[in-house]
Amino acid sequence: MQKILRGMMNTMNSVKPPRMTALRELHEAETGGPFSILIGTILSARTKDESTTKVVKVLFSKYKNAKALANAKIKDVEKIIKPIGFYHVKSRRIIEVAKIIDSKYKGIVPEDLETLVKLPGVGRKTANCVLVYAFEKPAIPVDIHVHRISNRLGLVETKTPEDTEQALMEKIPKKFWIDINDTFVMYGQNICKPISPMCNVCKIKKNCKYYEEKTLKK
Repeated sequence: MQKILRGMMNTMNSVKPPRMTALRELHEAETGGPFSILIGTILSARTKDESTTKVVKVLFSKYKNAKALANAKIKDVEKIIKPIGFYHVKSRRIIEVAKIIDSKYKGIVPEDLETLVKLPGVGRKTANCVLVYAFEKPAIPVDIHVHRISNRLGLVETKTPEDTEQALMEKIPKKFWIDINDTFVMYGQNICKPISPMCNVCKIKKNCKYYEEKTLKK
């Protein structure tokens, strides 16, 4: 796995150093505490990283913590997060989550998967993102990029992100889990795209099932 992750980073740096993912930016930011990462992950669904980063920055400049966001008016939050998709639904969702974190957990985001997935709108991917980016705990958040690339490489043969997560957990040593989402997402956004992946520049194509099959078809 180390060879794959290194090959991905070398490929991206040889083409153009990629910008950080939205969640990595939140992690690196001064305000990048667990609550901002939880809310940022919820907001990032079906939204470009650039939009998520800008919106979260503005949102947390006004609402510093769970208590503040819990007491926010929906219309005020909608105005801030309007640039992202499904802002009507997401504004209600993040306020609802903020109220639970504030009242039930005294403003502190839980650090375990089982508790996180009980929050409204928080599935395994979001919960795993919080574990990785907020608490640096080993987990494998599987989004469309991780699912696609894992199957293209031949690391797994799965139909759903949930199946991919389980398969990767069984196959990949735990010490690499934290790096998988961040690296695979950047690679999926910049190199191994859904349509017309840049196989010509990829430094791990010799170990790629997708590339091998594509070459044989020629």
